[in-house]
Amino acid sequence: MLSRRSFFKTAGMGAAIAATASFPTELISWAEPQRTTHQGGPILLNSNENAYGPFPSVLALNNPFQDANRYPDRGFDHLTEHVAALHKVKPEQVTLGCGSTEILKIAACAFAGPGKKVVMASPTFEAIDFYGKAAKAEVVKVPLTSAYAHQLEQMSAAVGKVGGLIYICNPNNPTASLTPRRSLEDFIRALPPNTYVLMDEAYHDFVAGSADYISFLQTPIDQDRVIVARTFSKIYGIAGLRLGYSVTSAKNARLMAAQKLEDSTNVLALRAGILSLDHEDEHQQAVQRNAADRDEFMRQAAARKLEVIPSSTNFVMFNTHLPVRTVIDHFAKSNVKIGRPFPPMDTFARISLGKPEEMKTFWQAWDKIA
Repeated sequence: MLSRRSFFKTAGMGAAIAATASFPTELISWAEPQRTTHQGGPILLNSNENAYGPFPSVLALNNPFQDANRYPDRGFDHLTEHVAALHKVKPEQVTLGCGSTEILKIAACAFAGPGKKVVMASPTFEAIDFYGKAAKAEVVKVPLTSAYAHQLEQMSAAVGKVGGLIYICNPNNPTASLTPRRSLEDFIRALPPNTYVLMDEAYHDFVAGSADYISFLQTPIDQDRVIVARTFSKIYGIAGLRLGYSVTSAKNARLMAAQKLEDSTNVLALRAGILSLDHEDEHQQAVQRNAADRDEFMRQAAARKLEVIPSSTNFVMFNTHLPVRTVIDHFAKSNVKIGRPFPPMDTFARISLGKPEEMKTFWQAWDKIA
């Protein structure tokens, strides 16, 4: 199965597996650097992870392996009810997944496929490209606007009469930018009935007050065609436990359930998810901390007159005016890992926000290249 972060560890391994398993080799085109950290290891600013880790309530679990000998049915139901209550929907509208990556995969299988299209921005989070192709759908990429928003009219035209799935990552990864809510509403209402919209709100919690942004879970429209995906990997800091969910109509949720891996969420992830939702005070502290870290990044960038895309996330993208692979290699020599290249933005670097001491090292390395 494709993961959110890497396809295979190396293209060579991927090609070998594809040769033996008849897997489409055109999908094996991207891999992200190793992210495992250890004492004395690299500073990891490359994967939009939460540098501070899980909430204190999760870290305080007395026995993380409680019920590890049992299937996760009870925890699954409990978290589903928590999510439903949070978003004021019925439990049958909620689908849990092994990270929001599984949500993307099963949505591509449920709403696209042979003879249909998956339409996505370029650049955006790439996983939907892989999943669309694996589902035998035609994948169409539409460039972002000059303001780094989705070109919605072009995306609507691209899906055409055949229908399928349109993927909107908002805020967008890697650009950290927003597509205005009003534009999205007009776009959704004008779509043909055989077209669905997968709204990826992985970075929802990091958006500061903006007239351009209202979550489609906060103010839903057309749940029969809109699937909203969320993750516990970002604000909740449990990317390694793999937990995500979607909210849509009960009918759509049933279609997605038919594509889902049974018991894909484990007992530890479920317990961590329930605890995270139960501690709104810790959630707010994490939101405020990220905002402070982002503001500090912007101050440092302004002092250096960098061209930064306004960020609504826990990462920032800016124009280095250098080949980005050269910049990546430069930071690697200072034991700092930054985001991978995102064609066609070949001079832009994506930087995940780290802890203050990590960002100090980042700026020291940048000042050596500037």
